[in-house]
Amino acid sequence: MTEIQKAVQLIRDKGANYKPIIGIILGSGLGSFGDSIKESIVIPYQDLDGFPETGVEGHGGRLILGRVNGTDVCVLQGRAHYYENGKANVMKVPVQTLAELGCEILILTNAAGSLSVEAQPGSVMLVTDHINFTGASPLFGAQGNSRFVNMVDAYDTDLRAAFQEIANQNKIKLHAGVYIWYCGPNFETPAEIRTAKTLGAQAVGMSTVPEVILARYFGLRVAALSVITNMAAGMANEELSHEQTIETAASGAEDLKILLTEFLKRNKS
Repeated sequence: MTEIQKAVQLIRDKGANYKPIIGIILGSGLGSFGDSIKESIVIPYQDLDGFPETGVEGHGGRLILGRVNGTDVCVLQGRAHYYENGKANVMKVPVQTLAELGCEILILTNAAGSLSVEAQPGSVMLVTDHINFTGASPLFGAQGNSRFVNMVDAYDTDLRAAFQEIANQNKIKLHAGVYIWYCGPNFETPAEIRTAKTLGAQAVGMSTVPEVILARYFGLRVAALSVITNMAAGMANEELSHEQTIETAASGAEDLKILLTEFLKRNKS
């Protein structure tokens, strides 16, 4: 058996009562949504063949099967990053596993810096598109014509409309914008942020883009939500740190929880 087959078999054996149609990946400091799932089955990444170690604070490294508002869901509590080992495809096995389990939709969350004065720390931004500033792809080395993935409307327009409607109904100010991926782990310089703004970005972060590419490669529809944890370098008189990211992500996670739970209510299994 391949590592994908082994991971899928273990998940199905442990969670035979769950048939997830939606997968969610939780970013830095946003794992509390996974903790809130009741009657769940939790599997550490180390028990799943091919799943990465998560070496960053705020990333739990657990797969959670459960049910939210009547919808079966598979939640990845934490991710590994390109900057941890120089591999852009580090999340390939987890994303492919979600597809093999039957997930049709992947919702990605992350903590991000804002390039827009309107989107202040603690707010949520709906990602409309991305800029891959690293030039790296998780599909390096893939074979066949399927690797030439069409990235037009990679962030599904219907899913984006659904999240915007939920935000309006719940009086949540949901910003929208383009996310630019820098590889990290160092924060960006003010000059890099000025460049990113010139290119048309409204948020900046160190994740998510490889998973979007992988999700489209495996045929999943995608939506992404960024919790704004700081103003980007040079835009505010504050020292950037990962500790700040985790702290502010937790404070902004309440709106994110509402958006996710209400979305899941609309997409019952």
